[in-house]
Amino acid sequence: MRRMTRRGFAAGAAAALTGLVTAGDVAGTTADAAAAPGAGPGSSAAATEMRGMWLATVANRDWPSRPGLSAAQQRTELLRHLDRAVSRRLNTVIIQVRPTADALWPSPYEPWSASLTGVQGRHPGWDPLGTAVTEAHRRGLQLHAWFNPYRVANHGDLSRLSSRHPARRNPGWVVEYGGKLFYNPGLPEVRDFVQTAMLDAVRRYPVDAVHWDDYFYPYPVAGQVFDDDAAYRRYGSGFRNRAAWRRDNTDRLVREMAARIKQVRPGVQFGISPFGVWRNRSTDRLGSDTRAGIQTYDDLHADTRKWVRNGWIDYICPQLYWHIGFAAADYAKLLPWWAAVVRGTDVRLYAGEALYKAGDPAQPAAWQNPAELSRHLTLGNAYPELRGHVFFSAKEVAEDRIGAMARVVRDHYPLRARAPR
Repeated sequence: MRRMTRRGFAAGAAAALTGLVTAGDVAGTTADAAAAPGAGPGSSAAATEMRGMWLATVANRDWPSRPGLSAAQQRTELLRHLDRAVSRRLNTVIIQVRPTADALWPSPYEPWSASLTGVQGRHPGWDPLGTAVTEAHRRGLQLHAWFNPYRVANHGDLSRLSSRHPARRNPGWVVEYGGKLFYNPGLPEVRDFVQTAMLDAVRRYPVDAVHWDDYFYPYPVAGQVFDDDAAYRRYGSGFRNRAAWRRDNTDRLVREMAARIKQVRPGVQFGISPFGVWRNRSTDRLGSDTRAGIQTYDDLHADTRKWVRNGWIDYICPQLYWHIGFAAADYAKLLPWWAAVVRGTDVRLYAGEALYKAGDPAQPAAWQNPAELSRHLTLGNAYPELRGHVFFSAKEVAEDRIGAMARVVRDHYPLRARAPR
């Protein structure tokens, strides 16, 4: 979201929101958890609940610690992250395996990621995703493979990509916007290709889930236009406006991917972690009581509420990266809104938590309190629709600057728990 953020790693989520700017114990067992009778879905003693962490590889945010490490060094660091997840009594690791239309496995469709060797397309000497799946399962962890469908590069120079990069071979698929490169979601051949590239990992490895984050159409950049004019002229007839056509493109991506995952490996889950505000109530009576400067429906052309209500995905994990009482987007107002969205569906709700903000001196006073995140989990116990939490991200799980993660574990994770399936 933001930091480099998680969507530029939280590239000003608070700013985007307000419109002020434009933009555990290894010895614990699952049997221990199952032995807690009468625990509700949000209870710390629940037999099953999501306790996850994101492990970001884009720009070496979390792992590897820097590009160019040896295969042995990369493997050692990866296993350390998995062991730390176990020690924090987490049960799921969501690892970013396709950060910029490249791969952390031997893909026949896309080049090796530069985050491994520093050179896009260079073989790292091992299979990171294969190792991650095997070693996570050996530790009793679920492994969710995190892909970004459309981001091609965090720069605007096509010539800097690997010579075998599909974007180099198909420059008509690419739009430069905001100094970055993106695949054009309005092209059917792009949608088909990115799905095929991601599904290669699902075919090869027994991952527990396919996971997407909040990048669909890119976040708005003031004064710039995402140039999909030609695609709109060709494919946009029959839609009332370009925004409706773009939302349909994103709907198609989600719906098609969901179907194809089930065909390739039926037991694999499909989850999405969108920006936390669908629409403000001032925009739509069905929206949340927020004053966000970004709304996923309008700005990212992602109708996240529709995907839940139609049952196209198995879980949704909105990035609720704001503290309780934040005026523009209060965690205590967004959580019940999302609980109401999933109510009556088979879609599980997890809350994305901004561990990266805890102890950051640039953040408001609430985030200097080690108890803030623990308060989020306490609040969540009141909503049976909430099935757990995912923390951004692995680096902060390790550093835990002010002990906020340790407080969560002490207050809410006394025993290990199985992840929902």
